[in-house]
Amino acid sequence: MSAGLRRSVASLRIPNFRRFFTGQVISVSGSWMQTVAEAWLVLSLTSSGVALGVSTALQFLPMLLLGAYGGLLADRFPKRRVLVATQTLMILPALTLFVLTVSGVVTLWMVYALVLTRGLVTAIDNPTRQSFISEMVGPGSVVNAVSLNGVLVQTARIAGPAAAAAVIALSGVATCFLLNALSFGAMLLALSRMDPAELHDAPPSPRGRGQIREALTVVRGDEALWVPLATMAVVSMLAYNFQTVLPLLAKYTFHGGASTYALLMGTMGAGAIVGALVNGARAQTSPALISGSAVVFGGALGLAAVAPTLDLVLAALVIVGAASVTFTSAVNAQLQLAAPPALRGRVMALYGVVFLGSTPIGAPILGAVCEHFGARTGLAVGAVAAAGAGVAALTTAARQRAHLRAATHPVAT
Repeated sequence: MSAGLRRSVASLRIPNFRRFFTGQVISVSGSWMQTVAEAWLVLSLTSSGVALGVSTALQFLPMLLLGAYGGLLADRFPKRRVLVATQTLMILPALTLFVLTVSGVVTLWMVYALVLTRGLVTAIDNPTRQSFISEMVGPGSVVNAVSLNGVLVQTARIAGPAAAAAVIALSGVATCFLLNALSFGAMLLALSRMDPAELHDAPPSPRGRGQIREALTVVRGDEALWVPLATMAVVSMLAYNFQTVLPLLAKYTFHGGASTYALLMGTMGAGAIVGALVNGARAQTSPALISGSAVVFGGALGLAAVAPTLDLVLAALVIVGAASVTFTSAVNAQLQLAAPPALRGRVMALYGVVFLGSTPIGAPILGAVCEHFGARTGLAVGAVAAAGAGVAALTTAARQRAHLRAATHPVAT
């Protein structure tokens, strides 16, 4: 194994993180299967881009409204115990949707209700999982572990949609929901086998008034926190709605089926795996990496928007995947390293709010844009948002460096 590859996978030598990684690959693959199946079920019931955007929005609306409280729970209770509870609860919506679909009584409002229920659990699960990474590996390995976590998400993004396409073709969407329910068992097994003595537990946050406001105050006063969060908010709202745009691109632009959607998602995921491995070899993150990857992400989305053939769109999506995972990993690592340990759960909850919670705002907008002007226009909107946010972040970072130089070397008069 080369030295660069060894650096890229260094965190897997930590037993607790290795167990977490393995369980997550299986569980997140199941979640992506459900995501593809839900999108195809909604399109089958409605043939509406707006309905698909609403479904995506409902999945992440609880993160927008309640994500900060989920982060507070992550700071207040042992994170491993919280994850056991949330992963168990995740089984229920998947099983219910399986029963409703296989019995032939499923309707759009039922899908909406179950998607919202899953989102409520995610509002607690997501900030807990994100902040738990640093407790498994310690501060010296956070950048590498976050990048490897990106690898597993992107691996699941390939495996999940590919498996979903095959399952839908062979036995219909209902089986995807059943397989997702079963996949959570892998994560529960991984959590049960962890060694608590090897965890770098953050001190629990005591009960008190104004604890969410405290986190907001800390973020607002630290440019190493608020600049990445603001950049992520813009990018994720208008550029990360692949669950809304890509099914429409597959079905109406290229006149394909679930397999075409899976191909689009899988190709983007393949590029993301490469990007995550390259990023994992880095020892640190930086504002330039965050802003630069956002600009490249936007440029690649623009290429996908104007590419005339499916093959060229797939080529552009490889770059989209690599740049997007570099951007999210860099922001994630920056926040985990800059946040005070006692506030890490709440800071990562704010990351979840801007990353996932902005989807309820952006998904219906992009769904309507795609329905009226085509899926390519939806990609173009995301391209402008990502590139513009990256340029703004780059300008802010340059201004910060200028202020620092002026403070360090004042001009004599």
